[in-house]
Amino acid sequence: MPRHGISPRHGVSPCQSHPKSGREQGLDSSSGALQLLWVGLGLALALSLPDSSVLWAPAAAHPLPARGHPATLNAIVPQLRDAFGWWNLTCPVCKVLFTAVNFGLKKEPNVARLGSMAIKLCELLKIAPPAVCQSAVQLFEDDMVEVWTRSVLSPSEACGLLLGSTCGHWDILSSWNISLPATPKPPPKPPSPPAPGAPVSRVLFLTDLHWDHDYLEGTDPNCADPLCCRRGSGLPPTSQPGAGYWGEYSKCDLPLRTLESLLSGLGPAGPFDMVYWTGDIPAHDVWQQSRQDQLRALTTITTLVRKFLGPVPVYPAVGNHESTPVNGFPPPFIKGNHSSRWLYEAMAKAWEPWLPAEALHTLRTGGFYALSPRPGLRLISLNMNFCSRENFWLLINSTDPAGQLQWLVGELQAAEDRGDKVHIIGHIPPGHCLKSWSWNYYRIIARYENTLAGQFFGHTHVDEFEVFYDEETLSRPLAVAFLAPSATTYISLNPGYRVYLIDGDYPGSSHVVLDHETYILNLTQANMPGATPHWQRLYKALETYGLPNALPAAWHNLVYRMRSDKQLFQTFWFLYHKGHPPPEPCGTPCRLTTLCAQLSARADSPALCRHLVPDGNLQDIQSLWSRKVFC
Repeated sequence: MPRHGISPRHGVSPCQSHPKSGREQGLDSSSGALQLLWVGLGLALALSLPDSSVLWAPAAAHPLPARGHPATLNAIVPQLRDAFGWWNLTCPVCKVLFTAVNFGLKKEPNVARLGSMAIKLCELLKIAPPAVCQSAVQLFEDDMVEVWTRSVLSPSEACGLLLGSTCGHWDILSSWNISLPATPKPPPKPPSPPAPGAPVSRVLFLTDLHWDHDYLEGTDPNCADPLCCRRGSGLPPTSQPGAGYWGEYSKCDLPLRTLESLLSGLGPAGPFDMVYWTGDIPAHDVWQQSRQDQLRALTTITTLVRKFLGPVPVYPAVGNHESTPVNGFPPPFIKGNHSSRWLYEAMAKAWEPWLPAEALHTLRTGGFYALSPRPGLRLISLNMNFCSRENFWLLINSTDPAGQLQWLVGELQAAEDRGDKVHIIGHIPPGHCLKSWSWNYYRIIARYENTLAGQFFGHTHVDEFEVFYDEETLSRPLAVAFLAPSATTYISLNPGYRVYLIDGDYPGSSHVVLDHETYILNLTQANMPGATPHWQRLYKALETYGLPNALPAAWHNLVYRMRSDKQLFQTFWFLYHKGHPPPEPCGTPCRLTTLCAQLSARADSPALCRHLVPDGNLQDIQSLWSRKVFC
C-alpha cells in the first residue's frame, strides 16, 4: 500500500497540509500501564490506515511513498507524549510499568480493554473518523495482542521509543546478514545488444488493481473516511461533482467495470507472451475487511484476468493488501488461526492453472515461488511483505522471515551455474523495505548482477525506478528495478498499466528489458457525458527520455540529466503521475527528493544521493533524505 496522505480537494497534494491534533481534555489517564500498552495498537493503526493525517509532514507538491517507521514514529510519539502527559513519566517508572504490562498480557491478555483504550487513542490523534477507529481497532486487536505477547520488545526498548534514547535504545529490528556461497563472483559482463531482427517479447505488467466492490458513482470523492466514492461516503456538496462512472481523481479505488474495460481493451498493446501481476487486489477500506472479503476479491479478479487473457500465462506476486488486517503477514512459524495459511491456500487454488507443483509448494508455505517460464529464464516471485516496515508480525523476529532471502540466494546460484537469466517480481520495492532486509537484498543483487536480467515491482502507484550500484564505490550502476504505475486512481491518478519489451525467447537471449510502454485511461475524457473509455499509450521510455537503451547506466544518467534539465524533469513529473500531476509546481527540494528516490534501491542510505547536491554537503543530503522519508 502506498503511504499517501489525503487530498483535501481534487488535485491537491496530500503532502500540502498537515493538520495538527491538539490535546483533548477529559481523557481518563489513571491506567498508566494500559496506556503504555495500547500505544502499540494505536501506532499500528496509524501505520496501516491510508488516511492517517497525523503521519504527514509538510513537503513539496506531491507525496513520495514513506520510506520508514522512524519518520512516522517521530511524527506520532511527540503527540502521544503531549496527549497523555508522558513528559512526567520517569524512565524507571516506565520500565516498571512495561514489565508489568508484559507480565500481565502473557498471563491473561485483556483484548477488550486494550481495544477500547486504542479506540480512544485513534480518535484523540484524529487518525480516522470515530466509526473507522472502532472498526479498525476491532480488526487489529487480536493480532496486535498476539504479536505483543510473542514480541522480544523489552521494557528498555519500549521506553526508549516513548521517552528518548536516554531511557533505552529502540532497536528491535536489529541488523542481520544472510550467507553468500563461496563461489567467486564472475567479472561483471554487461549484456550484449540483441541482433537486428531478434525476437522481442511483450510482457504485460499489472499491479495495484484495488477493486472497490462498493464503488458508487455520484458519491462524495472527498468524504471524511480514508476511502471515498463508495456506499457510505454520502453525497458531495451541491457545488462539487460526485464520483465519476469510471473512477475519480481523489482518494478512491476502482469499480469492477473499469478493470473489465482495462482487460478487454488490451488488444492494441498486445499480443503478450506472459503477464507479471504484482498484487494489491482489494480496495483501501482496510478498517473493515474480513477474510471473506479478501478471498472474494482474489477469486473475482483472478477469474476476470483469466477470462480476458485466456491462454497467456500469468505469474502473480503477493501484495500487502491481500491479507487482513492489512500488512499482516506472519512468518511461517506462526501456526493456527493467526497464520496466513487461509490466504496462501486460496492463492494456490486460484492460481493453480498458471503455476507448476514446485511453485505451488513454496507459495503455500510462504507466499513466494520460482519457476522457468521458458528455456534459459528463471522467474522468482518474492513475498515482499517479509521486508515490510508495516508488517507488525516482524516485531517478533525480523531476521530473514521464512528464510526467503537465503532461498533466493540458492535460486540465483543455481541459475548462475546453469547459465540461466533471472527475472524477479514482487510488490514492495526493495528501497522501501526494512533496512537489514534491503541491504541484504542489495548485496545479493550485486553478487548476481550477471545473472539478473530484470526486476519488476509496484506498490507506490506512481511511475518510477530504483538504480542499484556496486557496494564498493556506490558509483557503478549494475541493476535497475522498474516500479510500474497502478491500475487504481488512488490517489488522484489516471488508471494505468505497463508493457515491458524484453529480449525474446531464443538461444542466448539476455532477457533484459529493451524498452517499456505505459498505457492510461484519461478519466477526464472517459467521464464526459456519452463518452466511452479509451485506453491510450501515454509514452514509450526510450523515445521520450532519449535513452540509448534500458540498461542501468541509462537510468542513472537520466537522473543526473534531470538534475540540470528542468524541462526534462517536468516531463518525468508528468509521466510519474500517469498524466495527472498535482497543480502545485515541483520546486528544487521536491525535484531533488524525487530524483534521490530513483537512486535509492537500498533503504536508509543517504550516500546514494550524495552527488545530487552540487557541493556534496552531507547535511543537505540528510535533509533531502528526511524529506523523502516523511513524504
